[in-house]
Amino acid sequence: MPAATLTAFEPRKTPIQARSTVTVEAIFEATIQVLLTHGADRLTTTRVANRAGVSVGTLYQYYPNKRSLLFAVFEDHLDKVSRAVEVACEHACHKRMSEMIRLVVEAYVDVKMQRADISVALYKVAPDVGGPALVKQTGQRLRKAIDAMLLTAPGLKLSPDRFAIDMMLSAMSGAMRSALEAGASPAMFRKVREHLVLLCQSYMAAATAKDN
Repeated sequence: MPAATLTAFEPRKTPIQARSTVTVEAIFEATIQVLLTHGADRLTTTRVANRAGVSVGTLYQYYPNKRSLLFAVFEDHLDKVSRAVEVACEHACHKRMSEMIRLVVEAYVDVKMQRADISVALYKVAPDVGGPALVKQTGQRLRKAIDAMLLTAPGLKLSPDRFAIDMMLSAMSGAMRSALEAGASPAMFRKVREHLVLLCQSYMAAATAKDN
């Protein structure tokens, strides 16, 4: 999606004061609740404002329309995912590569599981509200953090390339989306996390091994 088109979804203003931040958080939560209860077709700014306990005029100060609102909620969700992985990458620097991968995968799965309802609800509307462009930006952000982390791994024989990191991220996101949309139980999510760790550890070990 062109940058000009992506910009069209952005909010009118960004909350700065603590009170404004709380208002926006309430609007985001109300948006998710309306989306889950009524679906995307019946989601309106009026319904969201009523659920959030704010006036429609207050909502319009930030989001001029439904698509802008959904874009902001999706952007916020992906930002939380990115920050969780970035923090994990920072803490994992200079550890063994297998431990690095474990921490990253677990951070990703755990943050997605915290509000599984948000992930499922947003998967359905993402294509219509700038989702693909946001997902691409998130991928770039995660790739940068993982690349910087892996470069500190002791005894690394080959630097990880972009393709290898993208493959690992695709495995993580694909497995989680499948589990979330299937309504997996907490026990199943724990199994998904365990197996994703093994899968990504094995793959990255092979992708960074010395060529024979």
